[in-house]
Amino acid sequence: MFRPCAADYGIRPLSGSDQPAAARRVALALDALRHGWPIRIGDGITLLPAETGFGEGVRADRMLISSARAVTLKLANQREAAVPEAPVLIRAAEPFTLEMARSLADPALDLRYPMKGPFAAEPIEQLAAASMAMELARLAGVLPAFLVEPEPSGLAQPVNVADLEAWTDSAKLAIAARARLPISASEDAEIVAFRSTDDMREHVALIIGRQNGERAPLVRLHSECLTGDILGSLKCDCGPQLDAALASMAGEANNGGWGVLLYLRQEGRGIGLINKLRAYQLQDQGFDTVDANNRLGLPTEARDFPVAARMLWLLGVQQIRLMTNNPAKLAALEAEGVTITERVAHQLPANPHNQRYLATKRDRAGHLLL
Repeated sequence: MFRPCAADYGIRPLSGSDQPAAARRVALALDALRHGWPIRIGDGITLLPAETGFGEGVRADRMLISSARAVTLKLANQREAAVPEAPVLIRAAEPFTLEMARSLADPALDLRYPMKGPFAAEPIEQLAAASMAMELARLAGVLPAFLVEPEPSGLAQPVNVADLEAWTDSAKLAIAARARLPISASEDAEIVAFRSTDDMREHVALIIGRQNGERAPLVRLHSECLTGDILGSLKCDCGPQLDAALASMAGEANNGGWGVLLYLRQEGRGIGLINKLRAYQLQDQGFDTVDANNRLGLPTEARDFPVAARMLWLLGVQQIRLMTNNPAKLAALEAEGVTITERVAHQLPANPHNQRYLATKRDRAGHLLL
């Protein structure tokens, strides 16, 4: 996944005094995108989100789309050569309307609007700003497509490329509350809630058994899955994995050990609930989970694993036994300084509805599944 980093573009890192204002600008920009208001990144590139934008007679000469969506629209050869995952800036024979922009952004409309183009790509002078726009769209949970400098655009919310690093800084995460929480798997459990000053998502940890600094706990990183964890969806293995992890940790606690479940508010591997459901719709049309995400213009994997490392650090956990089939989790946590003494396989039986999903995780995402 290509994420803009201020240092990559020679942009001055923010000082400590600049960070609160920077994080506020990002929060306001995300709010603007959800409401359909324009944003202005850096020195003046103004963008209106194609999905949520509104206004009478809004038109724009150019449109910005993600690299993944460009592949679907057969525009991959027009990407920035030096940065293969860079967004694509396109121009059509006529100005883009909001209706046309949405037909390009939303794959659910591909059959309704089969004829698209021709388009001509233009050089992106502010590549860092364009790339940041894609990341802001993902964080806001909207499709990564924008009208560029639309008229009329109204008042645009300003934000800078360097601001994003301040907003995503996991060091701001802190323990907000904790309480005893008996659960069906174990009556000896404690829940710990974490909050950041900027991010509205509130992650939680569930500690099962008595915390013991001399013994590495059994740890599971579990990303939120409303459909699987709460509604019992058979399209994934999230619900059974969650239940099995808690049962295993309870077994550890009964034998003098302990466990930690980190429940991360990162629905759909970081693309959000609505975009995950859009991906489900595409899967029903025959696309696997990787291709469905890419047709939406979104990454296959967008979760923030450093926040999990921060949670462990705040709990005083330095060494863990990690329940996972995903090597990327191992690498991400180790890169953040977490010592993993053992990988504990966490594979559960498939069902007729998630067989292809699990095979895709194995064959295309590198999960260690049989």
